[in-house]
Parts: sequence; structure tokens; C-alpha cells
Amino acid sequence: MRFYLRKLLTFLSTLLLVSVITFLVFQVLPGDPAQIILGVDADPNQLAALHKEMGLDRPATERYLSWIGNTATGEFGESLRYQRPIADIIAERLPVTLSLAVLSLGMTIIIALPLGIYITRQDGKFPALITSVLTQLGVSIPSFWMAFILILLFSVTFRLFPTYGYTPWSEDPLGALRSLFLPSLALAIPGIAVVIRYLRNTLLDQYRMDYVRTARSKGLRGRAIMYRHILRNGLIPVITIMGLLIVDTLGGSIVVENVFSLPGLGNLLITSIGTRDLPLVQTLVLYIAVIVVVINLLVDILYRIIDPRIRLRR
Repeated sequence: MRFYLRKLLTFLSTLLLVSVITFLVFQVLPGDPAQIILGVDADPNQLAALHKEMGLDRPATERYLSWIGNTATGEFGESLRYQRPIADIIAERLPVTLSLAVLSLGMTIIIALPLGIYITRQDGKFPALITSVLTQLGVSIPSFWMAFILILLFSVTFRLFPTYGYTPWSEDPLGALRSLFLPSLALAIPGIAVVIRYLRNTLLDQYRMDYVRTARSKGLRGRAIMYRHILRNGLIPVITIMGLLIVDTLGGSIVVENVFSLPGLGNLLITSIGTRDLPLVQTLVLYIAVIVVVINLLVDILYRIIDPRIRLRR
């Protein structure tokens, strides 16, 4: 119980710090939101009235408390560009980014874990050498460049998948899967390469441990030792990598969504920055930061579930 309580307190304090930093950064950026709405030739009286309506005439501390209080209740304000509630805009774009992240992570797990175990058991043989070369290429190629390669290969040459655009799941599930497959694969390939290499090194280290020799002396076969003992101990550091890959997927989706013209949060963030829609950018930055903090919390909890021996440091 103490473990989870301390993690919860760390989680809440990190969220508070992230919100303060996010608010302060956008306060020092040049640009007046009221001026952006009314234009450069706005009447000073109208500008002052809009400042008061938006609360820009209040002290920064009061504005922060009001902003964080509204954010906690789901009231993010209105977008300067779209003139719509920010919560509605995010709700429309979130399914695209969430689907992209889930598909990418699913590909990573389904491909990387079995392949990592296989090449560990084939260490030093030809399949392991070929996989090592391929994973090195996967780590070296950025996701946006991988996206262009996949478009050229599967969309332009073989015409198997659309080049750009998005089909909602509610309209055509198969069309949605086809429109998200290449972007998800572009995000997943670097992650697959990283997990395979990291899992292989981790499992090989576990093979050299004393408990493996003890298990062999008791007559356990290689497959039983792998799945009952080695894999469980080797998964703990891999979970750390998976957590980092989820965060990296969020960052990579910002670029990949623009390459494939997907209407997700990444595309929305780039557009909002270009149009200086500061309230929307501020909310998106905080939203992504909260997701990162939540992922780190879940990784810590998974540590404890997989290995109950993990304890808090005194």
C-alpha cells in the first residue's frame, strides 16, 4: 500500500509541476490572444473589452488557478481559430491518434516479443545475424522517413493502401484499418527494432544467471526455463522500453499524421502552432504531458505486478 501511495503522490505532484510550467511558458510567448481574434486594426476599446472577457486583465496567479480549475473539470475554453469549445475539437481528433497509437503498439508487441525470443534461442546462428542487421536498419531510420518509404512501396508501387486521408471506424472499419496501417507501421518499425535488440540482450544476460544453471540441473528443458523464469525476469527492463516507446509514438505521430494527412492530435497541434491558436496549443501540450505522466505511473505499477520483490527505496 505504501508503494502505491507514494507513486500516487509523485504522480499528482508531477502533474501540478507540469501544469505550472505549461502555463508559464505560454504566458511569456509573444502574441496577444485578443489581438489575434480581433486583428491588428482592432479598436482599443474593443481590445480592452475582450481582454476583460477573456480574463487577460487579471493577475497571472488568478488566471492560472482559474485555468487549472476549469481544466480539471473538462472546461478547456474556446479555440481562437475554430471558435468552438476545445474539448469538442479534442474529442473529434482523439480517436485518430488513439487508434494510431494502439495499432502501432500492438504491432510492436506482436512482432517484437516472439521475434526477440526466437533470435535469443538462435543466438550466433544465421537467422539471428540477419535479424540483427535488419533491427540496426530499423533503429537508424526515422519514422517520418520510414513513412515516405512505405508510401512509395505500398501505395505508389503496389497500390495496396491509400496515400493519405482517414476513414472513420464508424463508416468503414476495413477502410479505417487500411488508412491507419501504413502510419502505424511507420511508427512501429523503429520500436520493433529497439525492443528486439533490448529483449535479446536482456534475455542473454539472464541465461548466464545462476538460477538458470540450477533449473537445468533439475532437469527443466530450455523452453520451460525460458517461459517460466527467464522471460519473466527479462520483461522488467523491457517494460521500461515499452513505456518510452509509447511516449515516442506520441511524439512521432505529430510528424507521421502530417505526412499521411490524418486528422489527429498531432496534425491539430502543428496547425494550431501555425495559426497561433495559443489556448488550443496550451491545452494540447498539457494533454500530451498528462498522458506521458500517466504512462510512467502505469509502468511503475506493472513493475510491481510482474515482480512483487520491488520495494521502495528507504
